[in-house]
Amino acid sequence: MADTVADFTEAGLIARIQERLPPAPAWMVVGIGDDAAVVEPERNRLEVLSVDALVEGVHFDRAFTPPAAVGHRALAVNLSDLAAMGATPAWALLSLNLPRPDESWIGEFAHGFARLAREHEVALVGGNLSRGPLSITVQLTGQVPQGTALRRSGARAGDELWVSGTLGDAAQGLVLRRAEGRTPAPPADADGHAAWLCARFEYPSPRVALGLGLRQLASACIDLSDGLLADLPRLAAASGCRAELDIESLPLSPALRAVSGDLAWQQALAGGEDYELCFAASAAHSPQLQELATAVGVPLCRCGRLREGSGLELRRAGTVIQFAQPPFDHFGA
Repeated sequence: MADTVADFTEAGLIARIQERLPPAPAWMVVGIGDDAAVVEPERNRLEVLSVDALVEGVHFDRAFTPPAAVGHRALAVNLSDLAAMGATPAWALLSLNLPRPDESWIGEFAHGFARLAREHEVALVGGNLSRGPLSITVQLTGQVPQGTALRRSGARAGDELWVSGTLGDAAQGLVLRRAEGRTPAPPADADGHAAWLCARFEYPSPRVALGLGLRQLASACIDLSDGLLADLPRLAAASGCRAELDIESLPLSPALRAVSGDLAWQQALAGGEDYELCFAASAAHSPQLQELATAVGVPLCRCGRLREGSGLELRRAGTVIQFAQPPFDHFGA
């Protein structure tokens, strides 16, 4: 049974989170328990900062999203930003708003957050806890050697466009969760496709190791949070180029093909929340990119190129096509 306000204090809830975290690293001079954290950055390295929020009713539905998945995603979305910059994650701040102190929810949330933090050696150095509508904000800091950070700008006409993993899975997983109803159990399916797609939405895999390997190979990079249709034009515009995308080359998972059929490519193009990387690179780096894909265990797919000009051009079987669906926008109609 969930605890009441009288059963748990703010200090008690913080303790529930802290007890699940990995040990403090040597560079953390002052961590949780003081008015502010104190860290000692490494010399000759730049700090890379990212902040993102998950808001109930916007980014997840508490009725059918497991608390561990919320904790995982709260950190994963920031890790993906750092991956796109080629940065090594270091420390995080967590701001948590709760409508009431629920020990069970906090415990599972902290487990999901801490498990991913351990995997990427992220130290939680502090944060804030308050009463309010359920929302989670994470600030993540990483480091990158001077002169090596990846950016959206830097690509040039003639560079090839690549994406990691498979696209559209998370968006289809969210569709399935909503259609299944308000239950945390995966939808039943004989082949496991629906459960796999739901897991791709709830537990995305930030491509940190890939981002580190791309520092010497990619000319520009962006993480796919809003979908390829929205994010690729941002990379192209920052680099002063036009993007040509081959629809038939989009990497589609067997699960998405099985569930979405002929519409799978549309989900891969417009669906968001995959947190894969899209990047540009010289054609000369193709062999090294394939070696990197094998080394980090993440498939890479070449799906287009950059040209002189501006905008995004979609091609199918060599013919330019139109796609009416607008890209994702938080404040769009």
